[in-house]
Amino acid sequence: MTGQRTKWGIVGGGVLGLELARQLAQSGDRVVVFEAGTEPGGLAATWPIAGTRWDKHYHVILPTDTRLISLIEELGIGDELIWRRSSTGLFADDTLYSVSSTKEFLALPSLRLVDKVRLGVTMLYASRINNWRRLERISAARWLSRWSGKNAYNNFWKPLLRSKLGDNAEQASAAFIWAIMKRLYRARTSGAKVEKLGFVRTGYARILDALLEAAMERDVAVMTDARVDRVVPDSEGGVEVVLSSSERHSFDKVVVTTPAPTAAGIIPDLTAAERTNLERIVYQGIVCTSLVLDRPLSDFYVTNITDDGFPFTGVIEMTTLVNPDTFGGKSLVYLPRYTTADDEAWEWSDAEVVERSVEALRRIYPHFEKADITEAKVSRVRHVLAVSVINHSASIPSIKTSVPNVAIVSSAQILHGTLNVDETLGVIANAIPVLRSMTTPAKEVIA
Repeated sequence: MTGQRTKWGIVGGGVLGLELARQLAQSGDRVVVFEAGTEPGGLAATWPIAGTRWDKHYHVILPTDTRLISLIEELGIGDELIWRRSSTGLFADDTLYSVSSTKEFLALPSLRLVDKVRLGVTMLYASRINNWRRLERISAARWLSRWSGKNAYNNFWKPLLRSKLGDNAEQASAAFIWAIMKRLYRARTSGAKVEKLGFVRTGYARILDALLEAAMERDVAVMTDARVDRVVPDSEGGVEVVLSSSERHSFDKVVVTTPAPTAAGIIPDLTAAERTNLERIVYQGIVCTSLVLDRPLSDFYVTNITDDGFPFTGVIEMTTLVNPDTFGGKSLVYLPRYTTADDEAWEWSDAEVVERSVEALRRIYPHFEKADITEAKVSRVRHVLAVSVINHSASIPSIKTSVPNVAIVSSAQILHGTLNVDETLGVIANAIPVLRSMTTPAKEVIA
């Protein structure tokens, strides 16, 4: 049987790039993935820590992440998905509180009863909104103040927004906070409304290995340490990928999955309007510290912080979900700091990040000692989340570009959600038909 197949190049070997490659290769097309790092993974990348290989950044799976759960099952590792009940803490007014239930939330002394009632109404109302477009026309600050009241906004929402977005908090639309509230609300089970979170037994390392194996079974080639310098049309109507090493590869079509500013830099033939649109997308970065401790800090999976003066924006204790035996009986804690492009934390050394974190942790957990730390690692990523600003949908990058047979598929195309793997898989589902419709300049005939 004689057929034709397209040769695709994909720039970026994160989950998005690997799964996109796997799906394109399902029809027999040839696919090559270029990853600048030493191994695939992107934001889901792993590293050696506590005697095992585990996620650089914290990840959990919600029961409503249906696309991700389906992928895990399709990859044959569904029996390795584990669910755990979780609890939540809040550090406010120099006091650590449990807010894992409505009763505990109502007992918070930092908010008046009327504030708590209005907060509850806000969350319930947000969970029932389906038309997100009208929310992106108003700022999160204005919308939250209207529904929760100024006191609740100033003492609850504003600190949380700033902890997540820093100076970008003032630019965020109401659609941003709505997406977060709706996703978390849906994640709670019926009845007791208990939050249930999931993870694969050996973390994203297992998911990435299975995804990479499935892609390679379809003859997808993955090149690591392959930093792309530019993507340009070639003389035969195809597309050329030029690496920083000057190595050149020719394709029928190329898909760039990098953050928008990076895409703007490596596709020189974009129009001025396309480049401007990509470069003005507002991104949050992250400086994330991983600490391996001799003993746990608390029983809370996540502790939100509303007080000022912390070098991190929350405390994520992974071993409240994952068995500490995974880490040799130790506790694994993430201390994320979500950053703007000009955040001073970019200039801190790893040692300084850890030292600042030690002092801050003592403020929350009096029993904590620096000697409890057996290992510390710091990850830095400048482009993590494309912030949903006012009228964000108007600046969503198009999949097809003006450059023939060059496309952009990235998390910046998430319309009405927050950045997570499930939403990323939704971007792929929307992109595949568009990519298939692109005119192919030349094809290899195979028997």
